[in-house]
Amino acid sequence: MRLLYLITIFIFCTSAAQKVLPLDTLKLKEAKDMLADDYGNLYIYKNKDFSFTKYDSLGKQLGKMMLTVPYKVQTVQNPLNVPLFSENAQEMKFVDQNLNEIQRIDFKQKFGFIRMAYAEDLQQLWLLDDSTKRLIQYNFRNDTTINSYPFDVSFEDLTDMLVYENKIYILTRNHIRVYTPKFEKLFEAPVTNGKRFRRENDSILVVTNNSIVKYVPEKGMVIVFEDPEAQIVDKNILSYFEINGNKLYLYSLEKVKKPQQQKQPESQKETIQQSVEKSSENTEIKPQEGAPAGKSSDNTLEQLIEDVSEVQTKGGDKLIN
Repeated sequence: MRLLYLITIFIFCTSAAQKVLPLDTLKLKEAKDMLADDYGNLYIYKNKDFSFTKYDSLGKQLGKMMLTVPYKVQTVQNPLNVPLFSENAQEMKFVDQNLNEIQRIDFKQKFGFIRMAYAEDLQQLWLLDDSTKRLIQYNFRNDTTINSYPFDVSFEDLTDMLVYENKIYILTRNHIRVYTPKFEKLFEAPVTNGKRFRRENDSILVVTNNSIVKYVPEKGMVIVFEDPEAQIVDKNILSYFEINGNKLYLYSLEKVKKPQQQKQPESQKETIQQSVEKSSENTEIKPQEGAPAGKSSDNTLEQLIEDVSEVQTKGGDKLIN
């Protein structure tokens, strides 16, 4: 049974081998971050020259921005409207599918110091104001503040924020925390090198340097993809992406799920093992009553020889007669 289990794992490892995408090492070299939209396009952000470049799945460049200060890319799930926030410039901008700027929002004139901004949709932003320690719901279309909540959280190692279904998700380098707008903590768990959130329908994912972790309210944080040797990871609705050794790899979403289905719990393996042993016992020839247990196979062989000899003798007698 153990041998069969090892063979199954080996077959999975060979069948789920990653696919190398045709993006040359020069494009991936010194990449600070990578994101993938749901159409298979890739976005590479380099902190060295503050460049933000978009490629298709074949490595063809589709657009490029040269930024003057660092920006944080919130998400590229909707490639028609990509939000970027700059703490240094105290502004948020939106770019289109060709990375052309379509709108810019300046926070300096209206707010204190915005530590993090989250674009909920094409009308509303959620802002963490460090100077007033408040969480602000802001409609940038008509320049009005909808709500303002006291929100005294630590802003030192903050990396991302997400608001969904009246819950505030705060991500730092080492923790994820979930609050209500009234600053009531609902959940907290450690993470390692947390970078950003990704929301897929009702699922909240955390992207770290080399793993993707899913927040499950009943279980906490569950790893859905991990490679300790990866430099950068991300996903879209179909695949996981990974930069490792200046090469870009793609993993099928279904194939990555296979090992969880193939790996059996210990209790299940023990049950199967017991069933196999019981089945083997039932197929053994039982020793004759009163005979020693160790002699069962010998007695069976002797009985067969005697039966054959008796048949041959009777047959010979019939031929002589």
